[in-house]
Amino acid sequence: LTGPDGKPQRHPLNDLFRTPSMQRLAASGIRFSTFYANSVCSPSRTSLMTGQSSARHHTTQWIRPEGTNAGPFGPPDWQWKGITAKHRTLPALLHQAGYRTIHAGKAHFGPNDSYGELPDNFGFDLNIAGRAIGAPGSYFGTDHFGNKGKRKNRAVHGLEKYHGQDLFLTEALTIEMNAAIKQAVDDEKPFFAYMSYYGVHAPFQCNKLYAANYRDVDIPEKAKPFCTMIESMDASVGGILDQLETLGVAKDTLVFFLGDNGTDAPLGPIHEIACAAPLRGKKGTHYEGGMRVPFIASWARPDATHEVQKELRIPAGVLSTEMATIQDLFPTILAVTGQEFDGVVDGEDLSPLLQGSDPKRTPEFLMHFPHSHRSSYFTSYRLGDWKLVYHYHKPAGKRCELFHLTEDRTESRNLASKDPANRDRMIKAMAAALEKAGAQYPLDQEDKTKVLKPVTP
Repeated sequence: LTGPDGKPQRHPLNDLFRTPSMQRLAASGIRFSTFYANSVCSPSRTSLMTGQSSARHHTTQWIRPEGTNAGPFGPPDWQWKGITAKHRTLPALLHQAGYRTIHAGKAHFGPNDSYGELPDNFGFDLNIAGRAIGAPGSYFGTDHFGNKGKRKNRAVHGLEKYHGQDLFLTEALTIEMNAAIKQAVDDEKPFFAYMSYYGVHAPFQCNKLYAANYRDVDIPEKAKPFCTMIESMDASVGGILDQLETLGVAKDTLVFFLGDNGTDAPLGPIHEIACAAPLRGKKGTHYEGGMRVPFIASWARPDATHEVQKELRIPAGVLSTEMATIQDLFPTILAVTGQEFDGVVDGEDLSPLLQGSDPKRTPEFLMHFPHSHRSSYFTSYRLGDWKLVYHYHKPAGKRCELFHLTEDRTESRNLASKDPANRDRMIKAMAAALEKAGAQYPLDQEDKTKVLKPVTP
């Protein structure tokens, strides 16, 4: 994040987590301090695959592998099957354009026995260990990645060759992804490699390779395994970057690094300033810590004279405060690869922003969550410097939270009652955005035959 002077500002969590490979990637490219995803995973992953907001594609809750997960007052017909045959997905479009499409790791695009369960159903040529689960049964090869013990229903499949080995799941996935990339290069095929880490999702388990780095750190013991999982992921990023260099394709490879929801680090209360400090809240909440995620874009090896990079000149070491969202990746990747798409998308091509600025953009983000979770039955709406949180089941006087994020990034000052003009302006804009997207709404608590749309002034 930036400080009052507009320059990058370090915080204690920057010193806690060891991330040299992410820093390496950031130093060679551009990173965003205001990049949004949905506050839980499946909606974000569907947005990435389709370019649509959760309000439009209707996968508004995380997908339970065993079936629907609406909550007592959630819309019963929400898109709980996630990706379906009707969707035109990013990997399918890239496959049609001649790219080898590779998926490794967490999928969580659809429940068991559905079309969206397996990534190879909707456009990936190769699916490494992806299925309906969002959390692995275990990160340990000695546990057969969950195929032994009590969590077999969350077991990782497809990595049987590593069963019994003293190997962390992140390392096994990295070996497999690097092998798949090498095969694509050997076959002289352009590739789209989607490395989707199970880590750092719960269960928080310690990678002993990095345990010594946190033995004497003054944090709760339950947080130390999480730290090793962060370092494991970072080492994987470095390993993939090194592989691209070894294969001689680093100059031709564009890398995006991002998250699918806010942090869930086991540090502090869920709705307070803690594990995402200085932002408030964590994964599953309506606050910035639940929705704002890291985003870095860089050529794997920058070279301004390289013919491919002349089409997209990404500056090195830049921290952008411009707002962008996970649904922007769909049109951006299609634009960079020269593909056209005539379907409905909510995202915008970020190519101008990746090169420094885009004065024509009007930043907006709609995070719609008509379900129960850590924060329940709400819509968060960001427009310019302002953010509105609309709570459907709260009484009128407590229904809205309004924050001016430029002046109050910690979301400590609710201006809803003090600034009714901006509150009402934001409610109208949010309601219009929801209607345009064809959003589904939560049910009335007293009468489940009625839905609760925003009450506009």
